[in-house]
Amino acid sequence: MNLTLFTDYSLRTLMYAASLPSEELANIDEIAKVYGISRNHLTKAVHRLGQLGYIQTIRGRNGGFRLAKPATEIRIGDVVRQMEENLHVVECFQAEAGICILNPTCRLKRVLQKAMEAFLSVLDEYTLADVVGDPVLLRVLFAKNRTS
Repeated sequence: MNLTLFTDYSLRTLMYAASLPSEELANIDEIAKVYGISRNHLTKAVHRLGQLGYIQTIRGRNGGFRLAKPATEIRIGDVVRQMEENLHVVECFQAEAGICILNPTCRLKRVLQKAMEAFLSVLDEYTLADVVGDPVLLRVLFAKNRTS
């Protein structure tokens, strides 16, 4: 299973926002610089996170965004499910893929589906707060990367 860059950027964005004090706003330019990632792709991820209610966006000259709810309430599994367009491990999971010649007897699809459910189940065990750990330490790491 390989998550898309869109999901990766979304998770990184949430981690960055969770590392900040509650009164401080994150911004796309800062996050793109810290992680060394595409601002355009990051903008799309931030927009979607706002639509889904994970972040609250504030417009204007001093605008930015912050978490819309506590990091302890954001489950990683939920974020992955909502950010990934396609969680199909193989083509036969997709309706538009057509009928596989093995379909009448294939047991692989069921095994792979069970594996995907287990993967997501593990992600469901963790919140954003769990993966952030110590927000102060994370801010130190971000600050070091900002200057390099």
